[in-house]
Amino acid sequence: MTGSDTPAITCRNVWQVFGNNADSALKEALSRHETPEAAALELRGKGLIPAVQDASFDVKEGELFVIMGLSGSGKSTLIRCISHLLHATGGEIRIDGENIVEASPKRLIELRRKKLGMVFQHFGLFPHMTVAENVAYPLRVQGVKKKQRLAKAQEVIDLVGLGGRETNYPRELSGGQRQRVGIARSLVADCSVWFLDEPFSALDPLIRRQLQDEFLEIQAKLKTTIVFITHDINEALKLADRIAIMRDGKVVQIGTPADIVLRPADDYVREFSKDVAKGRHAHVSSVMLPGEHHVYGADDPGLRQDMTLDAALARCMELYEPVPVRTPEGKLVGVVNPADLAAALQVEQG
Repeated sequence: MTGSDTPAITCRNVWQVFGNNADSALKEALSRHETPEAAALELRGKGLIPAVQDASFDVKEGELFVIMGLSGSGKSTLIRCISHLLHATGGEIRIDGENIVEASPKRLIELRRKKLGMVFQHFGLFPHMTVAENVAYPLRVQGVKKKQRLAKAQEVIDLVGLGGRETNYPRELSGGQRQRVGIARSLVADCSVWFLDEPFSALDPLIRRQLQDEFLEIQAKLKTTIVFITHDINEALKLADRIAIMRDGKVVQIGTPADIVLRPADDYVREFSKDVAKGRHAHVSSVMLPGEHHVYGADDPGLRQDMTLDAALARCMELYEPVPVRTPEGKLVGVVNPADLAAALQVEQG
């Protein structure tokens, strides 16, 4: 993230209700009830579907904000509201201070061409165009001259690791390579806000992890504000600055990866993270106490506040000598170094 506290995206009391006369039905329900839950219950009673209910949060400039939840939780509907692929039934959505709910169709086209980048699970490439032509297409729509747009396309093609594939067609690429083309195409117009809806979920696990690593490298270089949708808790924990978890259309918790795994808001969030290697995603800063007025031992293993709990535990264990290991009957069969015990619990990064 950048150091700015100015929100790149602001959502206030956002609703998306599907069904006949949804706008008026939502206004009536909100006027009659004090809680969103009661309003949603009334809407369901009328045969309407409140897919997103009273969502409020900010995304900071340069932040990688992940929205996750199970299928049907409302996460994809919410990102479509924020990007205005769907017109929100209620609430306020601002991007860089501009209320896009009230934006004209002409203004929305301009925003999508110049400010908002989008990548979805399905690549959506033009089969009759080369990699370079696919990537350059948004600039072609803007009227940029061919030489300029192909030069810019080459920059982002190299950025996503597809240098040398410029003249290939989509049919000649692997799934991971096609997704890289989609990512490059969304970046070519120098978007300041980037929306990604489960972009890696159709890929096999090895390619998916590789693309996640490359994605983080791209984010570190560009520092673009990102809203990323996933149903995979490990993907969310690996990528996110902060995570919003959704259930039944509601945002039930927003927090850092450490907040999610160490301080789940309820049993639903706890179930998501129960099999997660918590020491890999939480850092020493999330569990440490203030240094003043606390007694600590003479041994100093050299911990830093940005170390993962796994790494910190391994460092502490290095202070201890090997200890005996015995059979159930008490016979000495060997020794073990406490540092090796700690290292065996660590999950390989990546």
